[in-house]
Amino acid sequence: MRYHFIPAAVAAALVFGSSSSLNAAENPTPPTVDQIRSQTLVTVNGQTVTGEMFGIYLNDRMQKVPGAKNNAQLQNQAINELINIMLLAQSATSAGLDKRQDVATAMKLQRDQLLSRLALQEYTVKNQPTDEALKKSYEESYAKQEGEEYKARHILVKTEEEAKKLIEELNGGADFAELAKEHSTGPTGKNGGDLGWFDAGQMVKPFSEALKASEPGKVIPTPVETQFGWHVIELEEKRAKQPPTFESVRQKLLAEAQRQSLSEYVNQLREQAKIEINEDLAKKPAPASEAASEAASEAASEPAAKPAEAK
Repeated sequence: MRYHFIPAAVAAALVFGSSSSLNAAENPTPPTVDQIRSQTLVTVNGQTVTGEMFGIYLNDRMQKVPGAKNNAQLQNQAINELINIMLLAQSATSAGLDKRQDVATAMKLQRDQLLSRLALQEYTVKNQPTDEALKKSYEESYAKQEGEEYKARHILVKTEEEAKKLIEELNGGADFAELAKEHSTGPTGKNGGDLGWFDAGQMVKPFSEALKASEPGKVIPTPVETQFGWHVIELEEKRAKQPPTFESVRQKLLAEAQRQSLSEYVNQLREQAKIEINEDLAKKPAPASEAASEAASEAASEPAAKPAEAK
C-alpha cells in the first residue's frame, strides 16, 4: 500500500486540536492533506515530527494491529511512541551508535526492504488484471467443476454399540435432529447434526465412501468409524456440484493473479541482472548482528509515563 496520511478532517480534529494554527475559528477553510503533512506535530530536542511522519507511523502501526481504530486514544498513544523513538534515537546518536558499521549495514538493509516493498506495490497498482483475465481464470478453475455435493446429518458417538442403538431408534421413527442434539459429541450436535452442503472430498475417506454408496432420504444402516469416533449418518440430498459465483471468488482470483504477476516481474528482474554469489561465504553461517536489540525496540514502543498533549 502507498503511505497515506490520515484524512484532513480527522487529523485536524484529533491530532492538532483546537489550538492548532489551522483552527477552524482562525481559518474557516478546511486544511488540505498537503498542509497537514508539512505541519510540525511535536518537537523533541529541536528535532521535528511532521504530520506526514506521524501519518506514516500511524498507518504502519494500524496495519500491525488487526481491528485497530483510528481515534484520539490511538493517535495520542502513537504520538508518545514517536517521542520515545526520537529520544532513544537521539541517545543512540549521541553515543555514536549510528557510526557503527553493523548499524549502517542494518539501516541500508531496512532502506532496501522498504524500497523493494514500494516497488512491488507500484508494479501491482500499474498492472492490475482485467476482468476479462479474471473471468478466464474463473472458467478454468471453477466453472467446469464436476462431481456431486451432499447434504447430510450425522451423530458422532464414542462406541459402535451406542451408534447401533441410535440407528435402531431412528428406524423406529425417532427424530434424527433431536437424537443428534441429545447424543452427538460433535460440534454440529447442537444444530441437529446438520452438515449442510459439502463435497465428499471435504470429509474423511470412510465418511465420504459411505455417502457415495447411500441413497438420499435414508439413514446409512451401519455405523461408520473414523478417527473421530462412530458416525450415524443420514443422507438427505445430493446434487451436481455447484461452482461458486464469479463475484464470490473474485478477490481470491485477483490475489492469485497478482501473486503470479509479481513472481514473473521478480523473475524478469533476476534474468536481466548480473548476480554474483560468493559460494564459499554463502555456505558459512551469518554473523549475529548487534545493531538493534529487542529490548530497545520494546522500550521505544512503550507509551510515556504522562501522555503528551497533541498541540
